[in-house]
Formats: sequence, structure tokens, C-alpha cells
Amino acid sequence: DLVRNDLGRVCRTGSVTVPDLCAVEKHPGLVHLVSSVRGELRPGAGWPELLAAAFPPGSVTGAPKERALTVLAALERSPRGPYCGGIGWVDADRGRAELAVGIRTFWIERDGAGAAVLRFGTGAGITWDSDPEREWAETELKASRLLAVASGEYDTSGGTLS
Repeated sequence: DLVRNDLGRVCRTGSVTVPDLCAVEKHPGLVHLVSSVRGELRPGAGWPELLAAAFPPGSVTGAPKERALTVLAALERSPRGPYCGGIGWVDADRGRAELAVGIRTFWIERDGAGAAVLRFGTGAGITWDSDPEREWAETELKASRLLAVASGEYDTSGGTLS
């Protein structure tokens, strides 16, 4: 509902649809729920308005979105980089785009000496009835998969840790 609402601010009335709601995607080591939300931009709305409405997505921020963003800004000590941002393609000439949320994603930054530093982000959803220990365990599990890939301990032939 939050993502539909976000897109509804910049899309034609009645054009926002959810063709896939919580579709199950199976990957080695995890099962991921994926939803697709689509809409047709209203007259006068362009890429800047769309991206401002859609990112960061409600699936990352929580709700109410504006208050959640304020709390996150106060709590997080460093910028997220591409983590939880939009990754995908935009065809501005045809007015089409497909963007996903950058979770379980690596990126490379340069440190002060110019050396490459591999970075990634992980997180868990905190709700009213969250169990902090279970959420932390989920975050560690997500990080362990990324660390295994980065360290070469992940066997890509069978999709398992070696």
C-alpha cells in the first residue's frame, strides 16, 4: 500500500497496478518476496518527480514514510551509498524504466589513498512487534552470504558455502 501510495502521488488516477504481489523468488540460500508496482505518470510529472516519490522505497523506510526517514537520518551515522537505492535502467526517450531496490548489493569505493574498498549494506525490518535478537540474526545471515561471495567461499556451481 505504501508503494502504491507513493506512485499515486505522481501517476494518473487509477493507473497504479500491482501485477505481482509477494511473488516468491527462490535463490541459493534465500527465498525473496518480490512485488511489482506500475503506473502511468500524470501530465506534468517527469523523471525527477517519479524518482523523488519512489525512492527510498517504502519497503525500506517503513511507514509513516516521512517520519521514518527523519528517524533514519538521525540514527544512521554514514550515507548508504547505493544500498537500498534504485538500480536499473531508464529509457528517457520512450518514457520507460525498470528499477529495483539495491539490497544484497556490492559496490566499490576508493579510500583516501586510492585503494579499492568493497562495501555492502544489510538490514532487517523493524516493526512494533519485532524481536531485536531475531532481526539481528537475520542481518547477520544476509551479511554472511555477501561475505562468502566476496571471500571466494561461495561455491557457485552448487549454490552453497564451501
